[in-house]
Amino acid sequence: MQNELNIVGIQTNLTWENPEKNRLFFEKEINKLSKNTDIVVLPELFSTGFTMFPEKVAEKMDGITVLWMQKIANKNNIALVGSLVISENNNYYNRLLFVYPSKKIVTYNKRHSFTLAGEDLVYTSGEQKCIIDFKGWKICPLICYDLRFPVWSRNKENYDVLIYVANWPSVRIQAWNTLLKARAIENISYVIGVNRVGTDANKHSYSGNSIAIDFLGDDLASLQENEAGIIQTTLLKTNLQDTRKKLGFLNDMDNFKINI
Repeated sequence: MQNELNIVGIQTNLTWENPEKNRLFFEKEINKLSKNTDIVVLPELFSTGFTMFPEKVAEKMDGITVLWMQKIANKNNIALVGSLVISENNNYYNRLLFVYPSKKIVTYNKRHSFTLAGEDLVYTSGEQKCIIDFKGWKICPLICYDLRFPVWSRNKENYDVLIYVANWPSVRIQAWNTLLKARAIENISYVIGVNRVGTDANKHSYSGNSIAIDFLGDDLASLQENEAGIIQTTLLKTNLQDTRKKLGFLNDMDNFKINI
């Protein structure tokens, strides 16, 4: 088990429906990072922005952006995390990829489609939660709108870190700030939330507010509104374990079953 986990989140504007330009930007930023970095987290649909026209930008699992993620993860000896538009079996998915340094890929399809934007009309919802084992840490990756649904993220698996990638608009940023802390406190888990900034082609504004939060709801690292940059933090496994042992709150959670 690795006691320390060094995580970086990149908060930036995204070039609309232009995977090549977005890849070039993120590659440049990742190449600047410390060699001690373990995980790099990119925003939701990092290669295109939150488009409702997946047919214009969708890739297969052997597509250019997936291969790029494998290359960057391997070259920099990091795990690389982010979601993109994937076409599979005649469906489109808002799919998160967790790419290991070895190029191994674990995927999670966004469970909760954002009906307010019509995401449910063009993307197929996922049906399975995903728990990733990485360097002795258990990580639960989720996507944007999933944040509003605490039952889906409830810590039945004894995970250590929740990661949310997002395109969460400025108009509802108070909910983002509040719910991230709630998820950390109720699950006694580290939480990493990585959002974008800027304005997209639909004139939706994004203020970022990316943040790392500890298992008691305290800020570890954050960015100011509308600030492009990175959040960087070191998570400590022993601190998490000691707190869970001392408080024992997870032992008292209700038993439940989710019907998909």
